[in-house]
Amino acid sequence: MNPIHNPFAPGAGTPPPELAGRDAVRETVRIALERVRLGHPTKSVIMVGLRGVGKTVLLDRMREDAAASGFQCVRIEAPEQRSLPAILAPQLRIALLRLSRNDQAKDLATRALRGLAGFARALKLKYQDIEVGLDFDPEPGLADNGDLENDLPDLFEAVGVAAREAGTALVLFLDELQYVHEEQLAALITALHRCAQRRLPVTMVGAGLPQLRGQMGLAKSYAERLFDFPEIGPLPDDAAELAITKPLHDQGVVIDGGALHAIVVETHGYPYFIQEWGKQAWDAARASPITAADVEEASKISLAALDESFFRVRFDRLTPTEKRYMRAMAELGPGPHRSGDIADVLGRNVTSLGPTRGQLIAKGMIWSPNHGDTAFTVPLFDAFMRRIMPGADWRS
Repeated sequence: MNPIHNPFAPGAGTPPPELAGRDAVRETVRIALERVRLGHPTKSVIMVGLRGVGKTVLLDRMREDAAASGFQCVRIEAPEQRSLPAILAPQLRIALLRLSRNDQAKDLATRALRGLAGFARALKLKYQDIEVGLDFDPEPGLADNGDLENDLPDLFEAVGVAAREAGTALVLFLDELQYVHEEQLAALITALHRCAQRRLPVTMVGAGLPQLRGQMGLAKSYAERLFDFPEIGPLPDDAAELAITKPLHDQGVVIDGGALHAIVVETHGYPYFIQEWGKQAWDAARASPITAADVEEASKISLAALDESFFRVRFDRLTPTEKRYMRAMAELGPGPHRSGDIADVLGRNVTSLGPTRGQLIAKGMIWSPNHGDTAFTVPLFDAFMRRIMPGADWRS
């Protein structure tokens, strides 16, 4: 079949042709945002899940929906090596400049822009990566103390007052939230809490790895009362089938029942893998219908493609010691695994492996579902580790 018309799109954050199985969480967020706009008490939403479940795609679709409904949207991805103020300030400036075009909110938006100027200048010494255009001189005493946990709530409050006057809400869409440092995460939670207490229309829709729930609680003990944490997991079988059949149907192509079942089984319902298998099955098929033999051929190519991209990118970030730790986990299977069992495979004691485990959690490679348990954040990574480090040489 013509590869030009292949509808499937494996890629980091690439929107799939059919966003199946996510209607419930999209509706939850839609209702939350409308309540915030009206000033009703509402929790912010943080989606948590493993790699490859489509959190980024879902976050972007929610942002598009919100923007179409008239919300002021800020889209941020938290990188590992930059501060929250540095990535937040430029996006807040854009949102405030948009608000300043509203006649009713102009003066309040201008005041918030003055607050942003003071915020950036006061924190520049501590967070030297802050680079933002300043449109007005600072207003003395507004968000300019140089203390993030004091200044960010003041700044959010000023933004919220302007958004309320404009009849809208500011919505922060933050991806990879687990990379925000604890002190900065605490300031963000405090700022959102202030807005919630004063019923100002400022809220957040975030996404991150499963450990984010624990990180939020450590940053601020009341975080569990301020946020909802819907878990984004693999698609149920019916949604996974729809994610495959609908794009094919739109191109006038059908797939045999056995072939469809094989893709669902091989991908375990993970959206990223569905896109990879769908792409390769299309390319392997000579004509419609796509058969089980086509999927069998596609599976070999899909695994090779994942090994060289999705999996390999993460593997290459690891030190030799970290690779051995994850290979020991893979020896035990998909997981989760007790830390003591991993230590036994490595012939080490648990305490000595603590720093390695901590580094892997910080890199987003593993997480702890329960105390003493360790699990991969990347689906099917155990099989990859056995392929990339076969035999027993890794033990030495």
